[in-house]
Amino acid sequence: MGKHTQSVGTQVLQRAKGGKVGWVFTARDFLDLGSRVAVDLALSRHARAGAIRKIARGLYDIPRSDAQLGQLAPSVDAIVKAIQARDSIRLQPSGAYAANLLGLSDQVPMKVVFLTDGAPRKIQVGRLQIILKRTTPRNMTMAGEISRLVVQALRHLGQNGINTREIAILRRRLTDTDRDRLRQDARLAPAWIGRIMLELAEKMKG
Repeated sequence: MGKHTQSVGTQVLQRAKGGKVGWVFTARDFLDLGSRVAVDLALSRHARAGAIRKIARGLYDIPRSDAQLGQLAPSVDAIVKAIQARDSIRLQPSGAYAANLLGLSDQVPMKVVFLTDGAPRKIQVGRLQIILKRTTPRNMTMAGEISRLVVQALRHLGQNGINTREIAILRRRLTDTDRDRLRQDARLAPAWIGRIMLELAEKMKG
């Protein structure tokens, strides 16, 4: 048993170090190497040794450092991908984070909100808090990812917070495929947001 556990531990560390820079991983990423118990023991042992970093319950990465900034935190995107894969749930950026992703805000919030069809909870990663809020199926049904992102960003800004500047920023980011998605999904959005989605779906003149 000891030999087998050691073998699993070696393979776990090799895979973790061989992953993409910034990868956030969970025990699920190593279950083909051994039992859940053996994988959990390996992750705990490597975290205590400092070979990997435990960033939250069940979430790990390879610690990275910068000469000026010190130890670097994992990206929100990497954390979210790990949670989605582990828990088999859908997550939709919401609020200020959705606006930031679309270039409508320069501020990266320290509380990042995601809508989910899974269980609501809060995940603390250093100073960053990721909040998962249970939502209705309707908010997750739009065909296009861009549509869901635009809807959540516009909800956050509010009807009076949208002007020609925001419209211009969004239009510059849209591809033809994005515009098609917005046109198809506009009927599923609140009326005022749907009107803006249809406006965004029109190609820029000139």
